[in-house]
Amino acid sequence: MKQRYSILQSVGNLEPIGRRALSEKTNLTERTIRSEIDLLHNQGLVDVTSKGMYLSKEGKVVVDQLAGFMREMMGVTVLEKQIREKLNIANVFIVPGNSDEFEWVKQEMGKLCVKYLKNIIKNPSTIAVTGGTTMAAVADVMAPLSNDADVLFVPARGGIGEKVENQASGIVAEMAKKAKGDYRLLHVPDPLSESAYQTLTNEPSIKEVLEQIKASNIVIHGIGDAATMATRRKTSSEIFEKLRANHAASEAFGYYFDQEGNVVHKVRTVGIQLEDLTSIEHVIAVAGGKSKANAILSYFKQGKGDLLITDEAAAEQILRG
Repeated sequence: MKQRYSILQSVGNLEPIGRRALSEKTNLTERTIRSEIDLLHNQGLVDVTSKGMYLSKEGKVVVDQLAGFMREMMGVTVLEKQIREKLNIANVFIVPGNSDEFEWVKQEMGKLCVKYLKNIIKNPSTIAVTGGTTMAAVADVMAPLSNDADVLFVPARGGIGEKVENQASGIVAEMAKKAKGDYRLLHVPDPLSESAYQTLTNEPSIKEVLEQIKASNIVIHGIGDAATMATRRKTSSEIFEKLRANHAASEAFGYYFDQEGNVVHKVRTVGIQLEDLTSIEHVIAVAGGKSKANAILSYFKQGKGDLLITDEAAAEQILRG
């Protein structure tokens, strides 16, 4: 049942998709996929076309109806309670699976984030968003948040020179388009030298966007593994050594934290700073995968945030930590 539910979710998130691609995405053999798809097709849950496979209307209904049951069956609600207590955080939502292995798990985390936004959104709202592949997955599944939403999306910080679709500015543009909201861009590199920081923050156009960012009432952010983020930032060997010597475990908003949640290094960035989070109404962290467990544990030691959306693999690893 778990396997068939996973196949239906994968088809729904990746449609149209062929059997071979589905086999790669689910780590199941093509033979298994063929027999399972034949069964699901005969039950009217999957449509098979020359372009690929799609979830039928009935398939979408079944996936939605099964969601709650599967969470109970997999012990997710019990896991959520354990993580709330372990991290001392008000709210935790967990998606079954491991986003290190399956892209659809990231998208399911994104869907939970969008669902939560629909419940808390008010007019007007300003939503600040960081970059990264998890935030890009949230953007992929973004939808209108309300019928008359007056929503402004802003990047929480500058770009770090990676693919545009993974940078905060690209992500807010995508989110705004799908949510039928507005957006502002922040054309500033990350990190900055002290002199560049002083010059840029006094530029009228950048100053205006920074004021809007600081006025955000919702922040959605990822949590990075310290070494991975340092590599992505093309960090100097001197800083890399500093991070290693101080046992840096996680990164968020340009801050690197050790396993106890202490700041061990800060990158000069334009945008939201750690101290700003205390005055923001809703701070939502979205991060999953077994590989992110230590980073999540490290970040929440310093207690900034009221909701974590993660996956089963990260949650189970956090409890072992």
